Amino acid sequence: MTFPGLRPRRRKPVAGEDLVRFLYAEHGRALLAYATRLTGDRAAAEDVVQETLLRAWKHADKLADDGKGSVRGWLLTVARNIVTDRVRARAARPQEVGEPLDVPGVERDHAQDVVDSMAVLGAMDHLSPEHRAVLVELYYRGRSVAEAARVLGIPPGTVKSRSYHALRALRGVMGPGETEVTR
Repeated sequence: MTFPGLRPRRRKPVAGEDLVRFLYAEHGRALLAYATRLTGDRAAAEDVVQETLLRAWKHADKLADDGKGSVRGWLLTVARNIVTDRVRARAARPQEVGEPLDVPGVERDHAQDVVDSMAVLGAMDHLSPEHRAVLVELYYRGRSVAEAARVLGIPPGTVKSRSYHALRALRGVMGPGETEVTR
């Protein structure tokens, strides 16, 4: 089978695999350059060239019997149609997302908070009962200085003084690299 208009370099018939090799040798560079201009991406352009040559192989009879136009024109038209089809397919599909909308987001791991709380509670065992009571009221129960003073039955100034000295003692027990208790 010969293909008029293909102007083969050798005079033997071109069929199947030989057709694809011949088309790629004759028109591959121009086809790749054209597809790269259309897509803006070399990898996508190579896929378009491959698809174009596959269609040329599937429609070899159309290339041989079609007396209109050139083979290169047919290949460039097919490449343009493939790019257009891919753009339309992307536009028709909804944007892909990583996770479904009904799945709750990943929450922060609370393991470090648990370890910190255990370290602070262990360090509080080294404090005097008065200092420990002030810190419990202020930091664990979230009371203000006035509320803690009322609950403990001591003046607000004493609550402030004990909290200052309790925090200093707590930092001394926990060491410089440990978690600080701040408010």
